[in-house]
Amino acid sequence: MRPRGARLPRGPAPGSGRTTCTNDRTGRLLGNVPPHGQVSLTVVAENVTEPAQAQAVSAALGKVDGVASAVPAAVVNDIALISVVPTTGPGDSATSDLVHHIRDDRTTLAAGTGATLLVGGATATNIDIASKLADALPVFLTVVVGLAFVLLTFAFRTILVPLKSIAGFLLSAGAAFGAQVAVFQWGWFKDTLGITPTQTLCFLPIMLLVIMFGLSSDYEIFVVSRIKEHYAKHGDARAAAVAGTGLSARVVTAAALIMASIFIAVMFEDDPIIKAIGFSFAIGVLIDAFVVRLMLVPAVMAIAGKKIWYHPEWYGRLIPDPDIEGEKLEERLDQPERDDQLVRAEA
Repeated sequence: MRPRGARLPRGPAPGSGRTTCTNDRTGRLLGNVPPHGQVSLTVVAENVTEPAQAQAVSAALGKVDGVASAVPAAVVNDIALISVVPTTGPGDSATSDLVHHIRDDRTTLAAGTGATLLVGGATATNIDIASKLADALPVFLTVVVGLAFVLLTFAFRTILVPLKSIAGFLLSAGAAFGAQVAVFQWGWFKDTLGITPTQTLCFLPIMLLVIMFGLSSDYEIFVVSRIKEHYAKHGDARAAAVAGTGLSARVVTAAALIMASIFIAVMFEDDPIIKAIGFSFAIGVLIDAFVVRLMLVPAVMAIAGKKIWYHPEWYGRLIPDPDIEGEKLEERLDQPERDDQLVRAEA
């Protein structure tokens, strides 16, 4: 799902004015992030009773590759706080590697002092959050795609329509991610939009997938239900794709423009995080509505013809028919009239 060259954040990017997951100003108030965009890690040493122990741990940390300085900040209640400043910036992968290196070698670094080391601070927290979200993303995407397939299968009682819808959803989400990376990470149109290139927000992929899943499912049902309704009455798949799209185009257009205008409006905020969210959502909605649902979906359905509604007999027996278009209801309502006509004809 991530475009080539996209990076999930390892921490705040210098010069962005904000961290990717936490506010830089908040980090400085907590004592974790020095001013001027310099990144700092907070190493907590437990079981430290003497300042000499804290000095020994700081000296060991200062010898680690990638550490510019390590200074004890305080020793209180058998706990020492050590401020570790890396030589790399918060957005560098080397900073993340340094955090993992300190955690992996904590026993060696604290050897002879009896201390237990823990690595925290705003930057380490950002790294941990980004790692957890990156690990959860494949599972989350699988659940979303699976739910979409189940719901659309139940609604339309066919295999190809749900698969087509999922492919369109992934296409729209991928396009939105690509646009976000190009603008907010690579710096396209940065002067026009007034932004500073930084890394992809660690929570943006999950947020975007949730919003895109809901909106794309709505647009899909708006279009495909009209197409199926026309096909059920007339039996011409190609004509149904044309007529159904024409009937649903106004609804989808109005809904997409409303949502896109809301997302575009929030881009006028100075906050780079809000700008990135609004831009990604607006691009995703516009592409999904106008390119995928109103162009690609009808085109694929017209080309596939009757095959798009195919399902095996066993599949039809297993999947209940919700009768969304009301075909069976119309038949029951029209049955008395047909019976009367038959009686009059026989008389």
